[in-house]
Amino acid sequence: MTEIDTSVPHSARIWNYWLGGKDNYPVDEAAGDAYTAVFPGIVTIARSSRAFLGRSIRYLVEEAGVRQFLDVGTGLPTVDNTHEVAQRIAPESKIVYVDNDPLVLAHARALLTSTPEGVTAYEDLTLYEPEKILEAASRTLDLTRPTALILSGLLGHVADYDLARDLVRRLLAGLPSGSYLCVNDGSRGTDPDYEQAQDAYNETGAVPYFLRPVDKIEAFFEGLELVDPGVVSVPLWRPDGDTAPAPIGQHGGVARKP
Repeated sequence: MTEIDTSVPHSARIWNYWLGGKDNYPVDEAAGDAYTAVFPGIVTIARSSRAFLGRSIRYLVEEAGVRQFLDVGTGLPTVDNTHEVAQRIAPESKIVYVDNDPLVLAHARALLTSTPEGVTAYEDLTLYEPEKILEAASRTLDLTRPTALILSGLLGHVADYDLARDLVRRLLAGLPSGSYLCVNDGSRGTDPDYEQAQDAYNETGAVPYFLRPVDKIEAFFEGLELVDPGVVSVPLWRPDGDTAPAPIGQHGGVARKP
């Protein structure tokens, strides 16, 4: 297993820090604090992204009837991981997590808990190996049945936009009609302070993350049937409660493969 480098900040550990987790190091806290000094709203973005993931999974289980999930770029376990949300509603749900970060791998046991009726598996692969991901997932999931592909805060790490779209297409190609794509990523053109903080972060030596205009996030869903309300700022996607949430620089959506 690749050795964990604690000298360079890491996006999964910084995200964990913003979410209130403990699986991070001083270098990650320093990078996270430097980011929030420029753009305090990043904590809201991190937590809103996590909340969107929970709401989208609830929709997929309760309304779309999905019982299989392929969660690529899992990140560190916090609260309400994909399997926890899905199996709380439908205990028989099956989830395959995919990540290749050594710290995530070290915490795989926390992800591998499952209800007796369901299954949770972990595969040590990268987004850049879509065919290997599908092959590995097929050992746990029946890929002839509808499956939800989860890409949460991941595609911004792919610098080449055309490559990012191609990776999504190749993953979806291995899933049958009736499957779903769930994406949320940081959006450019919403807040100059956010963009300044992200550009500065990308210069720290950590794996960079690229904010994209909303229309480019929308294009990941090309050829799919978007679920209402489409691709929107994540707090606006089927919000809980009666209070209208404020939009932020994180956009996402859910769509069905015809």
